[in-house]
Amino acid sequence: MSDLTLDQAQTIVRDALAHARKGKFNALAIVVLDARGALKASASEDGTSLMRWKVAFGKAYGAVAWGAGSKRIEKLAADRPHFFGGVAHLAEGGILPVGGGVLIRDKDNRILGAVGVSGDTSDNDELAAATGIAAAGLVADGG
Repeated sequence: MSDLTLDQAQTIVRDALAHARKGKFNALAIVVLDARGALKASASEDGTSLMRWKVAFGKAYGAVAWGAGSKRIEKLAADRPHFFGGVAHLAEGGILPVGGGVLIRDKDNRILGAVGVSGDTSDNDELAAATGIAAAGLVADGG
């Protein structure tokens, strides 16, 4: 397996949202990107704010761009703010260094894409993403 399928991306969205509803999370926006950073699937629940999907996209895009989950990117941004600021500028501000951006890996540890979730705490966002990724038979890597 080397490509993220549409069916897998839709499973990630569906199961992440189901997990969030079970846990009574705030309304979420979810973005699934393939390994190129191209949009594969997304959803915004009723009640999400206008910018919520952009935040989710920034988390997922950062994970794909760096090849690391957003928790790791958050640490890097704190430890090396000038370096991170330069890279974020090159990415035209599209990278958001906070938890909730999770790499999607296959069983051979290859990166297939990333999920970004936004709307609740960063830990809950990441948990929803990881639950959806596992439901698709893939491996979550939050960093």
